Formats: sequence, structure tokens, C-alpha cells
Amino acid sequence: MKLLKKDIMEERDYQRNIFLAASQKNTLCVLPTGLGKTNIAIMLAAYRLEKFPESKILVSAPTRPLVNQHYRSFLRALEIDENKMCVLTGVIPSKKRGEMYKEKKIIFATPQVIENDIKSGILSLRQFSLLVIDEAHHSIGGYAYPYIAKHYLKTAENPRILGLTASPGGEAEKIKEICKNLGIDAVEIRTEQDKDVEPWVKTKKIEFTEVELPESFLKIKKLIEDAYKERIEKLKKMGLIRKTRISKKELLSLQINLQKAIKEGYKKAFAGSSMVAQAIKLEHALTLLETQTIGVLEKYWKKLRDDKSNAAKSVIKDAKVSNAMWLTRGLYEKGSKHPKISKLCSIVHQQFQNKPDSKIIIFANFRDTVKEIVLSLKSVDNAKPVEFLGQKEGITQKEQIKRLEEFKEGKYNVLVCTSVGEEGLDIPEMDLAVFYEAVPSEIRAIQRRGRVGRQKAGRIVFLITKKTRDKAYLWSAYQKEKKMRKVLYGMKEGCKKNKDFST
Repeated sequence: MKLLKKDIMEERDYQRNIFLAASQKNTLCVLPTGLGKTNIAIMLAAYRLEKFPESKILVSAPTRPLVNQHYRSFLRALEIDENKMCVLTGVIPSKKRGEMYKEKKIIFATPQVIENDIKSGILSLRQFSLLVIDEAHHSIGGYAYPYIAKHYLKTAENPRILGLTASPGGEAEKIKEICKNLGIDAVEIRTEQDKDVEPWVKTKKIEFTEVELPESFLKIKKLIEDAYKERIEKLKKMGLIRKTRISKKELLSLQINLQKAIKEGYKKAFAGSSMVAQAIKLEHALTLLETQTIGVLEKYWKKLRDDKSNAAKSVIKDAKVSNAMWLTRGLYEKGSKHPKISKLCSIVHQQFQNKPDSKIIIFANFRDTVKEIVLSLKSVDNAKPVEFLGQKEGITQKEQIKRLEEFKEGKYNVLVCTSVGEEGLDIPEMDLAVFYEAVPSEIRAIQRRGRVGRQKAGRIVFLITKKTRDKAYLWSAYQKEKKMRKVLYGMKEGCKKNKDFST
């Protein structure tokens, strides 16, 4: 293709094969992080512009840093004047955005900006021959992507949609909903085991490191578990559940149903709803104790004490919970740490001993856990840790970009992040990735693993607390990922036989 710069992108069979499929049909491309989904979008953009020279391209991603990242990638790879490309944000006045939509050839923007500009009438999608939707697994519920896709397919003269994701989720219904919302006709999935992908994937050494809770933690655990079991037994007696082993997901589903019943005037549902809320709060406290840090649990107890709801008040009045809170405070004041912290410090120390120039990424679910990890790692020889949090957790996008640049330059060599480090951002490849806790989400697990083993061999370590939710979450993500691959490969084959999977 004439619009592609020479020697910028490697020739990869799987990318070309997916591009060829996407050139014929609206396609959902499912490809692990780091295997070049953006390159497929660039190839398709070049093809569509050559086929429809008067047309435009629209590229959307959920965050501004990710939008800017796509802009830089397209600019680097395409023989198109820089002045013909632009990133549009809500900061730019709407009148100016309206002019840029008309003047520019390739436009990069978040879905919120695009949706608002369609609704206000300053953006017409008639001339756009390609809509690229990155992180397409967000195309459900009230998110902007479904609205944009529907409007685009209705108004564009020559529409083509390319959805990109590392994982759309493990549920067949959710995947079908994404496809339906985006007008997808074909699914192209590749995993690291596919023959055309294998040559481009380096070895990933996966390790599972187990720790045991100390006796002081187990005392707190027993108290919370007993309080939790009492609530579950009461729910059984109310006839709201049939079994004593119930997942958090099932409790949340029951809570939604009870709240609906209350709105419909069924007053008896009040007692059940309060009991479910109490069980959920106690289940969360158990998860924090088992998988996080004492500091995180102490902060949660404080939040519960400040909570004015009847459910929170009932939990706090429970003698077992009061005792658990008192024991937690004692451990916190003594500076007690979860055994994962010392194990993590040991792993990082060993990594730098073996390879002093290592780059390490550590994933943790909670901001306070991230802060404690960074504080602990500062005492490890050669470790230069830095927090990497999301905007909701207090770090602006400008600061995120600054910290990533400083990480690339070597000012830091350990990136400790929440879920913001999982999705899309241009984070350098790592020698070691540590999951501080397992996550039950297959989407997040796939995205985390994608941070190592792209250009060089990498190592992944899961920290697991024995006989806790860590084990259950690890197994849950594995099963969901297995199910997801089965569903997607089935849809891919179904597409070849012209089956409609979007209904």
C-alpha cells in the first residue's frame, strides 16, 4: 500500500491475515496485549484511504493518553502530512472542533467527545470510511461506543468498523452483545498458541509463590468468617438462598433483585436486603485481610464506622466484628505487614541481583496497597519504585505520562500500579511482572500478562495466600479465559459459514 511507510512495520502473517479479513467485513480483532493490534488498524486505514481517497478515518480510544498513543503510531507509519491528522479533546472549543472535523483526514478522539459532537451536530460521519474502536470490550451498557457505531453505520457512505481488544470477556452473551452493539460481522481471534503468532512470542515463565497467613491474621479471619456465616444462615432461613457456599457475584445479584422487590412495594424484602448488604461488607473485609494489607483493612473498617447505613451499623455492633476491628488496629499500630509484602521484596531483590538492569511491573488492586508496596520496596537494594495510579486515584494524565517517561529513562525501574497499568497505555516491556493478588477477571489477567514476553523472554509471578480467595480468583480467571477462547473460535468458524452471531 502506497500510504504505508517502508520498513516501519514488520511483516507478520497473523496481522496481514486479520487485516485481509477486516478489509472485507466489520471485524472484532481479539489479540493479546503487545502483538500489534494498532498495526492492523494502520494497515486498514491505509487501505480504506486508497480505496476511498476523499474519505476520512476516525480512531477512538477510552482515554486521552491512549488516543495520543494511537496518533503517534499512525503518524510514524503513514505517508500522510502531519497537518492532516489531529487529536481532538473536550478542551478544544466546539466551533474549532467542528472546523477540524471538516479539514482533517485522520481524527483521534475519546468516545465521549465523539458522542457529544454527533449529538450537537458539529460532527457528521458521512465521509468516514473507517471507524476504529479500541478497547472494544467497553461497548456495552451506557458507554458511548454503541451509540457511535450505530450512528456511523446509519450515516456513513462507505462504513467499515474495526474493533480491537485483548479480551472481550468470557461470557458468550456479553461477546454477542459487543458484536451486536458494534455491527460486527466477523471475529478474528489469535492467542499466543496460534501457529502464525508463535514465532513472535517469547517465553513467559509463570510462577506461583504461596504464603501463609500468620496466627494473628487467622484470629481476625475466624471472627469475620463467623460473623459472615451467621448472615448467610439467616438468608437461608429467610428462604432467599439454598446453599451456604455462595459467591460475591451471587450475593450482588440477590441484592439487585431484592432492591427491585422493594421498589415494587414488597416490604418484606427490606430485611433480606439489609442482611445481604451486611454479608457483602463482611465478604469484602475477608478479601482485604486475605489478599491485601493490614493498612487496607484498617482503612476499610474506618470507612464502615463512618457509613450511616443500617447495614453498616448492624455489622459494627456485632461483637465478633468489633473484636476483629480491635485486633486489626493493634496489628496496624505495630506496623504488621501481610506476608506477601516480605515475599515481594525478596522476589524484587533476587530479580535485581540476577539482572541489575531489570524493568519490573507490579499489579495491585488497591491504591493503599500500591502505596505500601512502594514504601516497602524503597528499602530493597537497586529498586527505584514509583506509584502509577489512575485519575480517580489522584494522578492526572499529565503526571501519568511524566512518570512513564521517567520510567523509560531509568529514573525508576519498578512500576507499581493499579488497573490503570493493564489497559492500552504505552508501557515499556518488562522483565518481570508480579500479580500481588489474583484477579477473577479474565480480561484483566490477559492484559496484565501482556506486559512481558513480547520482544524478550519474561517472567510472571503470582503471589497467592494459601487457603484464601486468591486461589479461587486464579481458577476463576483461568476458566473464564478458557471459555472465552472457545466461544470466540466458535464465532470465528460460524462467521465463515455465514452464521449471524450478533442476534
